[in-house]
Amino acid sequence: MNNVCEHSFEEIISLENLLEAWGKFVKGKRNKKDMAEFSLNLMDNLTILHKELEKFDYHHGGYTYFKINDPKPRDIHKATVRDRLAHHSIHRILYPYFNDKFIHDSYSSRLGKGTHKAVDKFKEYFYKVSHNNRRTCWVLKCDIRKFFASINHAILFRILRQYIKDQKTLWLLNEVVASFSSGTPGVGLPLGNLTSQLLVNIYLNELDQFVKHKIKAQFYIRFADDFVILSDDKKYLEGVLAAVGLFLEQELKLNLHPDKVSISTFSSGIDFLGVINFPYYRIIRTKTKRRMLVRMKQKSKELEAGTISKNELNQSLQSYLGLLKHNNSYDLKKLFLERYK
Repeated sequence: MNNVCEHSFEEIISLENLLEAWGKFVKGKRNKKDMAEFSLNLMDNLTILHKELEKFDYHHGGYTYFKINDPKPRDIHKATVRDRLAHHSIHRILYPYFNDKFIHDSYSSRLGKGTHKAVDKFKEYFYKVSHNNRRTCWVLKCDIRKFFASINHAILFRILRQYIKDQKTLWLLNEVVASFSSGTPGVGLPLGNLTSQLLVNIYLNELDQFVKHKIKAQFYIRFADDFVILSDDKKYLEGVLAAVGLFLEQELKLNLHPDKVSISTFSSGIDFLGVINFPYYRIIRTKTKRRMLVRMKQKSKELEAGTISKNELNQSLQSYLGLLKHNNSYDLKKLFLERYK
């Protein structure tokens, strides 16, 4: 496999790529005011953006800030339509190359992956380590403190330069990355950018490679900044924890969250990606259940008020039913069907 990204800056900024990126970007957002305004003069706007990029006159704009609770409070920074289109054009070209570089058991922001597959793999690894629940399986569970807000730009570009030799592409990536900091200059990526999802995976791929090839941990799963390692040897996991903590601090300027690091037996119930996992079943967190009920109640009120359609309510219902089918949640599924079907 070629270690150097062969995609060019010209591919990223081409009108063809910008138009393809717009097609994906606009899906489900056509009724948004800013999207509708941009699309009124779509080809003119695409041509202007293309010319700015081509002449290196492009400068990333500012962000609109707001908070969400999903499930914990998060700070979201939303770029303009023009800038988000640039993000999509970058992602469309660079994602396939970097996706091939990532380990199999990295599950966040990747096509064909996601939380359900990560949790299924977690269960599969439990059965392997425990020899079908005949031995004790220990789980090291870790979380990185203020992950997006702690990404170091200089380290990120040191990593990127290992793969990308095109200086023009690096210039464009720098325009995007340098447009934001979390308070400390040169540190932090915004949660709202599509490029951020790819860049944090590139950043933590360094950790993935360290864990798989230096520590040689066989049963390792990562989803964004949450990761687990399974073993039948608790002492081994204690040593792994020390090594991982040191690597993150020294190489990536990241720190483990002291309140979210644990070594526990799988049979005691491991809270991973919103699900409490046990040997023979798994259940949704109580907080998650409450949040689902509150959201569906709100959607029902919006339907009565005429602000959403029956189809939109049903889409939310189907989304939750899809989540519930992966867990032991018969009563909750029955409740949803009785109230909202």
